[in-house]
Amino acid sequence: MKLTIRNKDIDEAEILFYPVLKDKVAIAKLVKQLDYEDEELVLDKMARAKFAGNKGQVFTMPDVEQIVVLIGTGQIKKLAMEDWRQTAGEIVAYLKKFQTKSFGIETSAWLKGNNDVVSLGQAVAEGLELAKYDFDKYKKQDKDKIKVDLENIFVLSNKSAQFRKGWQTGTVLTQGTNLARDLVNEPAGVMTPTYLARQAEKIAKDNKNISVKILDKAQVKKMGMEAYLGVDQGSNEALKFIHLVYKPSGKAKDKIGLVGKGITFDSGGLNIKPGDSMTQMKMDMAGAATVIGLFSVIADIRPKVEVHGIVAACENMPSGRALKPGDVIKNMQGKSIEIGNTDAEGRVTLADSLAYTQKQGIKTIVDLATLTGAVVVALGPDYAGLFANDDGLNKQLLKSADATGEKIWSLPLPPEYKKLNKSAIADIRNIPNTRYGGAITAALFLEEFIEDDVKWAHIDLGGPAYAEKPINSYTGVGGVGYGVRTLLEWLRSI
Repeated sequence: MKLTIRNKDIDEAEILFYPVLKDKVAIAKLVKQLDYEDEELVLDKMARAKFAGNKGQVFTMPDVEQIVVLIGTGQIKKLAMEDWRQTAGEIVAYLKKFQTKSFGIETSAWLKGNNDVVSLGQAVAEGLELAKYDFDKYKKQDKDKIKVDLENIFVLSNKSAQFRKGWQTGTVLTQGTNLARDLVNEPAGVMTPTYLARQAEKIAKDNKNISVKILDKAQVKKMGMEAYLGVDQGSNEALKFIHLVYKPSGKAKDKIGLVGKGITFDSGGLNIKPGDSMTQMKMDMAGAATVIGLFSVIADIRPKVEVHGIVAACENMPSGRALKPGDVIKNMQGKSIEIGNTDAEGRVTLADSLAYTQKQGIKTIVDLATLTGAVVVALGPDYAGLFANDDGLNKQLLKSADATGEKIWSLPLPPEYKKLNKSAIADIRNIPNTRYGGAITAALFLEEFIEDDVKWAHIDLGGPAYAEKPINSYTGVGGVGYGVRTLLEWLRSI
């Protein structure tokens, strides 16, 4: 998509989009400014359509030379970054019904009560690119379907450098997000641990600031990752332990670890899932997809910290070799884990991933995992759960998520609940002795493997990793790529 910025008329655009507040007086004033000869007729049609600027309302102005479209934002006083993203998503929805290769925006209409042109450029790029994403590589195209393939966007602004700066940032963030979506959407027959490792190798090959190390089963065994090996042992697919490293050009301000759960298919193991519950279990590597997607663009964002991306990739499958309920295994720190249920496998692989990450001398870690269904019960399908042992880290991540529009909610790590994970025969059990508070007890399980001087946060993606129905105007059904933009925003701020 080519971005052209002008400081006066943009007659080349076939369609011009205006966001409007929920304000009938302001909408009437805008119609007057557009200088239609049949202004009263336009206002009459608008009244008949009951267009009042409500969120999701769209009104097309009657014009032959250039189509003008008003998009209701539902906001009363001003537009924020998420409003801009949502409006950009509505633009794509409109263009799925009306084919064009160019459109325009006049920035003064978008900057209602908010003059942050950099953020506007970023949000519009994010909303457009995320909304027009379509995973259709296995689909025969419908000849009647309008494919949104925009060649040109025209922007009217006297702050072109600022808009372009934000646009470039937004484009990069969505590239990483859309790669993560691709990885989540791939069938498990394609998205094997080997396939995931190859994506990491390609990223490292294409960028001098990134290196990668892939450990095989023998190397993992030598390092004492018995927990990870235990989950893998039921599968015929080869495990791959992925370690990506980004180093900034100058001296690194800090060393950060990002750990993604990488179960490329989760059958539940011997505690096999019901058929309906297994349908979308190709998405159980969404945490890993976030890490890989982030690393694909991290060098373009250029954070000033050294970042390590860790993924213990494997399948969780039932077989004669599979881990059994009641088995006891150890992680590489030597802590023993009783397997109460083989379908609580992600936390077991993370016990080794987190231990390995700390062994690299990393003192700040964020892990991402489709860890529990309990978090969906607690927060619904659109919110991720955030657990952190450090208030500062918790606030930073919440702030970054708010900036990106990715919904997240902070949940507690109550020490009195630790006893629920107690085992009679091992240091800890992988499921609690109650069905309540499952997201919390899973997070507390992970915390057992975090050393005292390490800042750690856990993001449970059980809800927003995969959208069963559209989350908003720019996030449709399928892999969401949740967390890529939030973490990149966070890394930029450090």
